[in-house]
Amino acid sequence: MLCIKRERFSFASSGIPGASLLTVQIIKRYITFMFRYLQPNRQAPISCTNKAVSPEPEEGVPAMEHATPRKLEIDEIPHVVNDFRLAARNAIEAGFDGIEIHGAHGYLVDQFMKDSVNDRTDQYGGSLENRCRFALEVTRAISDEIGADRVGFRISPFADYSRCFDSDPEALGLYMVQELNKLNILYCHTVEPRMVVVKGRYQIPHGLLPMKKAFNGTFIAAGGYDREEGNKAIKEGYADLIAYGRIFLANPDLPKRFELNALLNTYDRSTFYTSDPVVGYTDYPFLDVEENIF
Repeated sequence: MLCIKRERFSFASSGIPGASLLTVQIIKRYITFMFRYLQPNRQAPISCTNKAVSPEPEEGVPAMEHATPRKLEIDEIPHVVNDFRLAARNAIEAGFDGIEIHGAHGYLVDQFMKDSVNDRTDQYGGSLENRCRFALEVTRAISDEIGADRVGFRISPFADYSRCFDSDPEALGLYMVQELNKLNILYCHTVEPRMVVVKGRYQIPHGLLPMKKAFNGTFIAAGGYDREEGNKAIKEGYADLIAYGRIFLANPDLPKRFELNALLNTYDRSTFYTSDPVVGYTDYPFLDVEENIF
């Protein structure tokens, strides 16, 4: 879950044992703080299933071992929903402006939504509506607690991180934005289908248009965009905002580089998930204005 604060380099404790804060500058004066929830006492991670995820290497990143999850009992789920609610309240009281629910990339909420992982036979599994029930309960609880105008939702229906994928991602994405409309949340942050490289350049599939048309709030698209593609998507009404990840990590002054149409640092994928506090995170150089303007 992301907590958004409109203030430079301000840190605050969540007050929740086991929660740590990761800070990433996203645009101009905005800072995003991510709560990373860890299971206490080295317990197994919770999930919608008991199925283990086998190690799966990605390009430039070694395979990682995953702990076998523990399937939530049905009477535990309301308590987990309440944990999200309390975390959101704590964040607002700490001075954050809003919350982005991370319903993407193989994390807990995504696991419930995707039929490759969710093998439940109760009211949280099986049909599309049942698989999305947990995500919507979390969103509703947070919206009721802090106000829907402070809530965003991130979703990646086409992604397959940690082998968490869906057999009908188009239907999943469309259903979720239609249901999120009923909760009147501020925005939906959506990840494009997997990109392909053509002549050394990422080709963005642009598969989000039905979701954009169906969603009533602010629609954010992410996934392989550069300056040119991002500007084009906004100009054509494909999205309201564009989110940048990898190139922002490698370019801490990305807004200034875009403003000047300057050269970008190339990210090093092999350092994306390292435990080093500097390498791959804070060691990318800032812009040398005189040398990098086209």
